[in-house]
Amino acid sequence: MTGSLERRLQLGMGIGLLLGFSLLFWGSSQAIRVLNEHYVVSRLGHDLDAALGAIRPAADRPLATLAARLPPVYSQPLSGHYLVLLEGSQVRFSSRSLWDEQLAVDPVPAGEQVQSRRDGPAGQQLLLVARGYRKAGHHYTLAVAEDITGMLQQIHRYQVTAALILAGLLFLLLAAQRYWLRSGFRKLELVREDVARVARGEARQLRDTVPDEIQPLVSEFNRLLGLLEQRLSRSRNALGNLAHALKAPLTLLRRILEQPEIDAATALQQADRIRSLVDRELRRARIAGSAGSTRQFNAETEVPPLLAMMQQLHPSRGLDIRSGPLPATALPLDREDMLELLGNLLDNACKWARHKVRLEICADTTSVTIHVEDDGPGIPGEQRQRLLARGSRLDETREGQGLGLAICSDIASLYGGRLRLEQSPALGGLRVSVELPLGDRSSGRPTNRAGQR
Repeated sequence: MTGSLERRLQLGMGIGLLLGFSLLFWGSSQAIRVLNEHYVVSRLGHDLDAALGAIRPAADRPLATLAARLPPVYSQPLSGHYLVLLEGSQVRFSSRSLWDEQLAVDPVPAGEQVQSRRDGPAGQQLLLVARGYRKAGHHYTLAVAEDITGMLQQIHRYQVTAALILAGLLFLLLAAQRYWLRSGFRKLELVREDVARVARGEARQLRDTVPDEIQPLVSEFNRLLGLLEQRLSRSRNALGNLAHALKAPLTLLRRILEQPEIDAATALQQADRIRSLVDRELRRARIAGSAGSTRQFNAETEVPPLLAMMQQLHPSRGLDIRSGPLPATALPLDREDMLELLGNLLDNACKWARHKVRLEICADTTSVTIHVEDDGPGIPGEQRQRLLARGSRLDETREGQGLGLAICSDIASLYGGRLRLEQSPALGGLRVSVELPLGDRSSGRPTNRAGQR
């Protein structure tokens, strides 16, 4: 769904408040009506009891005292208070207040009460209460009615007043909501300005002084900015590494070509070395793949092609490159970082292995541990720390620029982990162990560089 978020929030709150106020209005109106009708019915019940006490069935004139016992309001013509007495289904008595009008009343069984509204004389709205009695063997139905036109008018005036008050309150709440929303969205405007500043190159990250609701979005955006900067720096460093590696053979090739007698064999050797360096960098780029930088790492999917790639990088060695059981679930680690880490470790092990290279990845809920070991000559303990320095190499006859393990150490540090060099207990060569915690990563991570030992 597209459109203004502010408008959608205002519409949603407006509908919610309208429904709430409508229910409040209807409920209060019903409560007032019921309370007033209950009060009228209670008062009419007292009049029924008084009228029943005035009936003397055993007397010669059983209804003689009924008119005298009724309140004066029942004697005033069209007063709004009326009484009708039925014996059986015959009207035996009607109050003087009815004047010449008739009030239709149906017989009510003894012990029951009926309540209803009906039209009365002179356009009055009546609330009628009728009860059935049995007294001295006679069945009577007494009905009293009261004009509630004034009460209904008061309820209507209340409804109009309440509707106006609720409408005004709804308007004030919507206006206040609009003000609060715009005040909140002004902070989002700062985020938009930060994005524009990043696009112009004036800032490297978004400020984190934002509302809690969008803090995760800003943090993730900053993390992605860090990853993009990291990828760009990797590309630049890879080009720099390649340029540095090409400088020596190109210089030598130029000197050969400048001599009167060209040493074709040496020239071809240097040309082959240049081609080898370029091909190696291209193959290394394929190791990382072309996926986006936010994908998680699935070892079961990514490791087998990586091992096959290592076989292609070292086709003449006949190495036995295998992995142990791999985690079945995706790990919350950046796919490209993990491929670069594993690619450097495996490439380093393949260069020094005699016959075997082994990879093991163990994962639990808190960390990932990676072991890469080979059956090569290994490295003396006092020289292991030197290999973690960028550009350090123990054997100048081996291909590379001395960056691989230093890069792996950098990647481990970026994730808050560590890299250890030790002797392989199974194969006897070097074992490189990397421990990576499975926690949140900061968005401002240092830059990795692509390369090799």
